Amino acid sequence: MQYNKFDAFFNKNIPYPVTNSHLMGIFYRTIRMVENGIKPCYVFDGKPPKLKSGELAKRLERRKEASKSLEEAEELGETVDIDKFSRRTVKVTSEHNDECKKLLSLMGIPYVEAPCEAEAQCAALARDKKVYAAASEDMDTLTFSTPVLLRHLTFSEARKLPIGEIHLNKVLEGLNFTMEQFVDLCILLGCDYCDSIKGIGPQRAVELIDKHKSLEEIIRTLDPKKYPIPDDWMYNEARQLFLNPEVLDPKDIDIKWKDPDVEEIVKYLVHEKGFSEDRVRKGVDKLAKHLKTATQGRLDSFFTTLPSSPKAPSKPSKRKGEDEKSNSKSKKPKSTSKRGRPKK
Repeated sequence: MQYNKFDAFFNKNIPYPVTNSHLMGIFYRTIRMVENGIKPCYVFDGKPPKLKSGELAKRLERRKEASKSLEEAEELGETVDIDKFSRRTVKVTSEHNDECKKLLSLMGIPYVEAPCEAEAQCAALARDKKVYAAASEDMDTLTFSTPVLLRHLTFSEARKLPIGEIHLNKVLEGLNFTMEQFVDLCILLGCDYCDSIKGIGPQRAVELIDKHKSLEEIIRTLDPKKYPIPDDWMYNEARQLFLNPEVLDPKDIDIKWKDPDVEEIVKYLVHEKGFSEDRVRKGVDKLAKHLKTATQGRLDSFFTTLPSSPKAPSKPSKRKGEDEKSNSKSKKPKSTSKRGRPKK
């Protein structure tokens, strides 16, 4: 290989590939799941609830900061930082979603378009036993009452992370909380819909819910000087979003897997998006073969599962991570509501 300085390429036309990483990711990860006996159904977000505007504004600000850092890294030619900050500037657009939906349709993989939050729709499908579990890195999926949550399901094999399988009933039993109290706990720790109360960490939050049973009682008894309540704290509205989210009725959703359309996939990915034809055809062959024979496979045939263990919830992990709580025992929760990402 010959190495040159930048100025050696002065006045030369050099094409630079535009990434189609969203299509590459969904194509190969779907094939990998199907190869292991898992039949995925994807759920796409609909319109965000109004309460989420604050969180969306924070994400926008983080992307702006990442863009500035990216410009600095590009000026200095720092390859590692360029890659890192490039990832932070990515925003999923409607065009990305439409392209993924088109690919899934060609692959014969079902998907659902949620009217609002995808996590809530996944939880509704799991409660109705349309699917075994919801797969997401967002712990709010538990707060939306999914009976089973899988984490790290679609992580690359290189990361070697075991799949976390969290059962909501064990979480509730271990905490000795009702579903409503669990939702209040999650709001107290901070969620996408309203701020948390500064100074109250996971341990303290569990103790407060255990003692006072509800956010209303906690607010009534807290020292406002030590624990100032956020202005216009819309905790009750957030609570209702978790307990009664906007979702499609699972009974009206027909989830079916079909044979992939090989030539149309090749036409789309190879001729329109620039993928390698050899790799695409090999991938589609695997998909077709395993879709015909796939039954709902055991998770341990895919990765090592992370079993729920009777771990005390005395030190729950920070907010959306109810990971430690999830490894606790639990009361049967109320199925109260109906509401990237692949869900199994």
